[in-house]
Amino acid sequence: MAGPEPSPSPKILLAKPGLVTGAPISGKFNRSGAGEDDSTQHRSRLPSVASLNLLSDSWDFHFDRFLPFLTENTDFTVIGVIGSPGVGKSSIMNELYGFDSTSPGMLPPFTIQSEENRAMARHCSTGIEPRISAERIILLDTQPVFSASVLAEMTRPDGSSTISLLNGESLSAELAHDLMGIQLAVFLASVCHILLVVSEGIHDDSLWHLMSTVDLLKHGISDPSLLASSLSQNSSSGHDSDNKVPEFEYMATPVFVHTKLQDQEFTPKNCLQLRKALMQYFKPSSFVGENTGKKPSNHVPPSMVHGSPLDSDTLNLFTIPFKKKEENPRAQHESYISALWKLRDQILSMKSPSFRRPVSEREWLKNSAKIWEQVKKSPTILEYCRTLQHSGMYRR
Repeated sequence: MAGPEPSPSPKILLAKPGLVTGAPISGKFNRSGAGEDDSTQHRSRLPSVASLNLLSDSWDFHFDRFLPFLTENTDFTVIGVIGSPGVGKSSIMNELYGFDSTSPGMLPPFTIQSEENRAMARHCSTGIEPRISAERIILLDTQPVFSASVLAEMTRPDGSSTISLLNGESLSAELAHDLMGIQLAVFLASVCHILLVVSEGIHDDSLWHLMSTVDLLKHGISDPSLLASSLSQNSSSGHDSDNKVPEFEYMATPVFVHTKLQDQEFTPKNCLQLRKALMQYFKPSSFVGENTGKKPSNHVPPSMVHGSPLDSDTLNLFTIPFKKKEENPRAQHESYISALWKLRDQILSMKSPSFRRPVSEREWLKNSAKIWEQVKKSPTILEYCRTLQHSGMYRR
């Protein structure tokens, strides 16, 4: 070996109080076998879980908050989620994390919407909230799209947005709110291996429209594993890397999840029709085409109706029943929980796309910050925003 390896960051489970301020967990926290004192010193240098949000109030990317939790490991998976308010995004992410809600004194990695927040129509996730599991799965939960509470928070009395999204230009809050959703979806599609697209019921197709927009606008965004090499080559040759069209683009594998299906909706026939509609809707997109090898099919075996085997050869659809509190709640709970378990097992076993070259967790995060800047400065997204701005659909 050329020299001693740098000391790796500790492997920890986030959002579980005992692992940040309490006693160490054997075999999970300190891979080097150091004693309790060393583990305590590691924990004291880690930022609090509450400060891990990757986006600031001004919509800037802050990777330094999450960086101490990552390692030079190259065998990791990034899973992002996007959806409307209250569809169960955080519940699904907690399941993928492996959180056991029956463990006493353990807080979920991602905050679940409370009854009070639901009654007040408030959202509980802001920006991009990351966590990493013991299996080195990086989970990215995001604030809801199409959210009235997010829109209310960013609206000034004159109707303009409090957040500047286009080079300091003032936009109407409604337009800025829609643009934020597009930027989040394009970013997740650019840096994740798997992107969960979560909708409620069988009739909500708003997230389908959003992903169709992502497919339209996600051009000129680099593969996150190629940024370091391309930037170094461009700087040495004297070219401006910001204006260079990337040679390789990348797209995460979308998994469409429809939650909260009522008894009359959660039938093989309805789920089969939903799957056919999904395949037909995205037939012209890059999600289903010769480039991806995905082939639309009108035939779906019975075993693939409620939860199809997830892979890279077809559009992935999964349905989850509504979790009732009455009418034999035990049976309903078991049905809901078993659907979440099945979703977790299939997502974690599916074959996801690979970046063009191996990158470490830390390098991925640093390059994600550069991807975020590309998304914010994307001329394609800017032109689309200008079109919306002059369409008359939004207040000036």
